[in-house]
Amino acid sequence: MFGLGVIVNSLVVALASLAALLLKNFIQRLVKKETIENISNTVMSGLALCVIYMGISGALECKHTIVCIVSMVVGGIIGQIIDIDKALNKFGEKLEAKFNKGNGEQISISQGFVSASLLFCVGAMAVVGSLNSGLFGDNQILYAKSALDGVGAFLFSLTMGIGVLLSAVAVFVYQGAIALGSFLLKGLLSTSVITEMNAVGSLLIMALGINMILKSDIKVANLLPAMFIPIIFGVFGVI
Repeated sequence: MFGLGVIVNSLVVALASLAALLLKNFIQRLVKKETIENISNTVMSGLALCVIYMGISGALECKHTIVCIVSMVVGGIIGQIIDIDKALNKFGEKLEAKFNKGNGEQISISQGFVSASLLFCVGAMAVVGSLNSGLFGDNQILYAKSALDGVGAFLFSLTMGIGVLLSAVAVFVYQGAIALGSFLLKGLLSTSVITEMNAVGSLLIMALGINMILKSDIKVANLLPAMFIPIIFGVFGVI
């Protein structure tokens, strides 16, 4: 069924985050905060390695290296001009200010929202899964992604709070837009185009994994437009 995977993925992220927020105090009573943070850091480091592996695996499927290179350059220029990273952070800060208003305890959600949104939205599974949902009504990839996102959302929410819960909206809008767009533009998205979009998206998910492991500052959000540049090559029959 078209779009069902997008709905399931969004709900899993929301429910896993909500469960973590509800159980947070109970878990903290049983386990010290430092222990929870250490466990989360260790598990997330392991997941980061998986993210890098997924990125490398997908990137190796690239059939036209020049397409990936041009896509990253053009997409990076577009993304930097728009400054998607800044826009996401400003949106998170506005939400943070709204949630903090009138509260004695500061609730930091900007980092959680941005980090979780990028983790759940960027990469081969998000793009290819949404494309498959829109093109063929096949939601299997998104179902598998939902399982991974559920684990990540639970762990993220224990340390980053309500921002992770709000990222479910980003997942729904982002993946829903891809699924709907691919459904409406079936004729333009050939197998070659999807393969190259997958490869570019995989490079971005690898960059996200590097950020998680090395605490680097690759502005992955500003490279998001790169994933859609292969469509242009497909329109002109280059691939």
